[in-house]
Amino acid sequence: MTIHKEGFSILIYLLIFFLIVNIATCYFSTNNKISYTVIGISVIIYLLVLQFFRSPTVHTPIDENIVYAPAEGKIVSIETVFEDEFLKTKCIQVSIFMSPFNVHVNRNPISGKVLYAQYHPGKYLVAWHPKSSTLNERTSIAIQNKQGDTLLMRQIAGAVARRIKFYVQKNDTVIQGEEFGFIKFGSRVDVFLPLSYKILVKIGDKTTGGKTILASTP
Repeated sequence: MTIHKEGFSILIYLLIFFLIVNIATCYFSTNNKISYTVIGISVIIYLLVLQFFRSPTVHTPIDENIVYAPAEGKIVSIETVFEDEFLKTKCIQVSIFMSPFNVHVNRNPISGKVLYAQYHPGKYLVAWHPKSSTLNERTSIAIQNKQGDTLLMRQIAGAVARRIKFYVQKNDTVIQGEEFGFIKFGSRVDVFLPLSYKILVKIGDKTTGGKTILASTP
């Protein structure tokens, strides 16, 4: 299993912490049950954090006529909205909720040029809260494809997720399926699509970043 670079420091510090706790417990405790319990809890917690930072290899077939899911998770919303940060027009918003048990690598849904990339500090409402899209800590990234269509993605922090990472900047050229960011410990990703696009998922569907097809072009 490949571990994402965002997890290296956390996993090292956590390992050192648990080693100290367990060595101290075994040294000072005369009750073997307590020592075994502490060891067991430490192992379980460490494995949970370890699986969160897993980064599986994904092979995304390049196709200019489709839009891939940017994240692993569950479709929680599909609606027509007015995107007023950058696109300034009505769009189809598809929202993907990412639980702490999902892979948290975010991938480009299309290939193209980055027209906009902006970080916004904010609150930490639960990710499925209706106002989290505009009030929470978030980043917004707009990509224009060869056909001239522009999609906007929004990484949104949740009640637990307190660190959003994105690796693209304005004027970068990005490739469909390649990694553009990472969100630590549960979150949401919104995708804003042109009204002319055909949505190929429904609420409740499970998605895999870089594999699940969200929509197709006209």
